[in-house]
Amino acid sequence: MNEDFITFQRFNDQYSAKQFGKLLSDQNIKYVLEDNSLSFDPTFANNNFGTEYCIKIQNEDFEKVNAILEAKSDIEINEIDKDYYLLSFSDEELIDVISKSDEWNKFDVSLAKKLLRDRGQEITPLKIEEIKKQRIAELAKPEKSQSGYIILGYITALLGGLLGVFVGWHLLTYKKVLPDGNRVYVYSENDRKQGNRILILGLVFFVFWFGVKILFRFD
Repeated sequence: MNEDFITFQRFNDQYSAKQFGKLLSDQNIKYVLEDNSLSFDPTFANNNFGTEYCIKIQNEDFEKVNAILEAKSDIEINEIDKDYYLLSFSDEELIDVISKSDEWNKFDVSLAKKLLRDRGQEITPLKIEEIKKQRIAELAKPEKSQSGYIILGYITALLGGLLGVFVGWHLLTYKKVLPDGNRVYVYSENDRKQGNRILILGLVFFVFWFGVKILFRFD
């Protein structure tokens, strides 16, 4: 079932996605290649009105795939160009790359570790694990209050439009995937409660205004 698979990485071209899929297959890891071209993300965080291909894997394989990519990156480091941009990074910038590893590719993270090690600033595995936990805790925090979005939801719900229903549903149910594969709600508990009210209100007024239109049509 595709519902068991979670997006691990996005690609802008099919070839790169298939190459990554082949790497997973070679390691006997199940995956799903999904074409999300011209898809729309209501949060506007990942919209790409063109080609987008997603590789999805099962939650329990996230750590395994991350380890495979790190090992692959360690090998590729030996072939790095001398003008590679990361070579000019300061120690603080390299530490930031490691701290926010979810925003960088595995090669850059592995290279940042190596450069720090070569400079005598090696970060121990224990410290890296601590950094990962802190990062996940930070990413797991809900978004700040969506007051404007909530107001829009109430207005459109009262007008009987399906947009209000969608806004309520989105606030109530939308989740994000953390680097460890776990999924958490994007919005705070209070915003989710507002979303639930908007969803119910939207459904009620949609039926109400639909009934009014039917009534006047036969009047």
